[in-house]
Amino acid sequence: MDYTIPAGTRIGHVHLKVSDLERSLKFYRDLLGFEVQQYYGDSAVFISAGGYHHHIGLNTWHSKNAGPAPVRAAGLYHTAFLYPTRKDLADILKRLVDAGYPLTGAADHGVSEAIYLDDPDKNSVELYWDKPVDQWPKDEKGNLLMVTEALDLKSLLHLAG
Repeated sequence: MDYTIPAGTRIGHVHLKVSDLERSLKFYRDLLGFEVQQYYGDSAVFISAGGYHHHIGLNTWHSKNAGPAPVRAAGLYHTAFLYPTRKDLADILKRLVDAGYPLTGAADHGVSEAIYLDDPDKNSVELYWDKPVDQWPKDEKGNLLMVTEALDLKSLLHLAG
């Protein structure tokens, strides 16, 4: 195997099938704060952070009024959104708590802190921030040791403005 993907490669966007475009926008736009960049007729919308053409595409092309995808089937496990700072993660957590939006989990992964929730179509969403690289846990050989431990939500909420 001689090929390695270039280090600067990033995931450009995620395109999700949803059953109700407006209901999904209430979650992604109104709750999480993504900005609408463009509607594509009445069956798709492109949203982003910071004015990028789109980080998320939402469409009803094959899913209008459909139920959620089965949990026990191949498919997308979750979409993860990386926040720049721990304070930013704290602010979105406070927003979710204030809105009474249910979380499905929270974890300290050693390299990051994450909160988990489902969008209205039961697509799993991870909201997280990366700890500084020099704090990432490693074994004696320098290999990364990711973990799943309890996240101190009270401490995180204390940072929220």
